[in-house]
Amino acid sequence: MTNPLPLDGVCVVEIGHSLAAPYAGMILGSLGADVIKIESTGGGDYARDWGPPFIDGAAALFHAVNHGKSSIAMSLSNPEEAALLRELIERRADVVLQNLKAGGVDKYGLGAQRMRELKPSLVYCDLGAFGTSGPWREKPGYDPLAQALAGLMSFLGTPGEPLSRIPVSVNDMGTGLWAAIGVLAALFRRQATGVGETVSVSLYETALSWAGMQIADYLASGELPGRWGSGTAAIVPHQAFACADSTIMVAAGNDRLFRRLCEVLELRALADDPRFATNGARVANRVALIERLQDAFGQRDSASWLAVLDQAGIPCGPIQTIDQVVAHPQTQALDILRTTEDHAASFVGLPVSFGGVRPARAGRTPKLGEHNHLLTKAPLETS
Repeated sequence: MTNPLPLDGVCVVEIGHSLAAPYAGMILGSLGADVIKIESTGGGDYARDWGPPFIDGAAALFHAVNHGKSSIAMSLSNPEEAALLRELIERRADVVLQNLKAGGVDKYGLGAQRMRELKPSLVYCDLGAFGTSGPWREKPGYDPLAQALAGLMSFLGTPGEPLSRIPVSVNDMGTGLWAAIGVLAALFRRQATGVGETVSVSLYETALSWAGMQIADYLASGELPGRWGSGTAAIVPHQAFACADSTIMVAAGNDRLFRRLCEVLELRALADDPRFATNGARVANRVALIERLQDAFGQRDSASWLAVLDQAGIPCGPIQTIDQVVAHPQTQALDILRTTEDHAASFVGLPVSFGGVRPARAGRTPKLGEHNHLLTKAPLETS
């Protein structure tokens, strides 16, 4: 018999759409919780339509973060249906996740204060755009807006190029992660006290945390962060280099590795040059050093450079495309690519293992409103 997952027996009600709350729900569900997803009768979660590609009528993205959940379709503006949801939460839920616009759940009698009055043991997590206070507290927001307003876009890319954003929803997913962490901490404390908690997270706070190192540097120096392309502000060399045939990533993160790199490139004098002997000196003389290193890398093909760099123990690797990542033996060995139980969709599983075993619970992706029967007092069922 397999060991139970950490959250077996925990019930989560997800009043969520798009990515942040559904991602948090996916994490908790993959850890064993039963997740009941509440969707609008007017088409359901917006993310169902965020494609192509589509699988069984829903976007692949939707499958990736909603597999294994149950789906209830309802209109929260209908007082009778909102009352049914309150009853379901009182009867079954340990956790509520919600990311409707500011004040959205409160007007339906489903906000944190009301629900925790009805059920003091409830852990209620609000996932917002800009937090619960301040001039932007009611401002709607999506991931790209948080990237812009928190400064992330200001130091992304290469000088002279148009501003761009990280093409991954780092703030949605990061906020989902913080939500899951907050919920787990509250559940842990509830074991001792029996009392729940209201947890609050937001896209803007998550984006500020991603910019934390740059903010700390600015507060210390008064200087705005630069744009370093594939490199980084505080470590040199720590970036991509073009070889004769393709580009590779090299991360010589300390003086010892830099000396080894100079030996591999047959540029030994650079390691003793006062301009480059320490990381601080290399940062100050970045342009001159990178030009020398780039000239050397351009003389040979990537495979030959990677072979000697690996042999010297210098962190390095090719810049892989997604098809190469999926097929790579390292990805396959980690068994992180999973498939829903009905084999309809594939996705990346949780990047965590317990006792060397990755949580295998995948379930399948629910159809809109497939589990409306859960609003009755029948035993809880999941997909």
